[in-house]
Amino acid sequence: METAMAFEIDALPDQEGRVALITGSNTGLGFHNAHDLAAKGAKVVMACRSEERARGAMERIGAEVPNADLEFLAADLSSLEAVRSAVAEFRANHDSLDLLINNAGIGIAPYAKTADGFERQMAANYWGHFLLTMSLIDVMPDSAHSRVVAVSSLAHKQGAKEIRFDDIHWEQKYSSVGAYRQSKLACLMFTLELDHRLRAAGKSILSVGSHPGVSETELGRSLPKVVKLLTRYVVGPLISHDPDKASLPTLLAAIGPDVEGGDYYGPQNKGETRGDPGEAGIHQCAQDEEAATRLWELSVELAGADLPF
Repeated sequence: METAMAFEIDALPDQEGRVALITGSNTGLGFHNAHDLAAKGAKVVMACRSEERARGAMERIGAEVPNADLEFLAADLSSLEAVRSAVAEFRANHDSLDLLINNAGIGIAPYAKTADGFERQMAANYWGHFLLTMSLIDVMPDSAHSRVVAVSSLAHKQGAKEIRFDDIHWEQKYSSVGAYRQSKLACLMFTLELDHRLRAAGKSILSVGSHPGVSETELGRSLPKVVKLLTRYVVGPLISHDPDKASLPTLLAAIGPDVEGGDYYGPQNKGETRGDPGEAGIHQCAQDEEAATRLWELSVELAGADLPF
């Protein structure tokens, strides 16, 4: 695979007749993915917690893409029960799914547990998406055009760079940054392990990862105001790019013509913080096969679902 040159959305394949489900698509990166895929002709199912905010996003997309085919799906990724309800509703209305973009997430949030007993960042960013993927992958056509895209982060390379199996729910000593980093490492480990298991099962569906680099989105809504101001006006202009650009690695992973299973896409400047999308670096911690197997088995246990084939 070649590193991307100048990137043009118009050069990507049309998506007429295809169905894409994007979590967290009412704002930020997911919103721009929904906009671009709708402009390409896909039917976009916007899986979001807030129907009001999703409807507002649908109106904004419709104003720019008059023929946009958009659908709201209630989905709170931090709740396993809510994910199961979303899956049931989707399956009742659709026979197949071509693209699953696991984008929704929260970041650097104060400690809280979900109703399932999970630390909430790991719940929203990883456990819920694991269940969603396991519950819908059987309706994805067995083709390399069918893709599961997990949004990870540069954060997977930072901090401890390991899964805290001895305290997976951060019940001992909590770090909001550490929990976020772990959740994004888990997303990338999942991407690679899912690809491995799809290949072993003889499937052609692709599991692909992406990261946005550095961009100001609602992911950092829990950060202190002074940190957000510093990021926006001091650090941001030097290393970040706008969400419409930061969303492009995920779009490339989802519909790029030369994508292979296990690929990972991100911005192409030296630090992968901004720029056109292309091949990104995967830290060796995400390629730990023993840890990936252990994480998968734990995910099956906690989420109550596994690959159906």
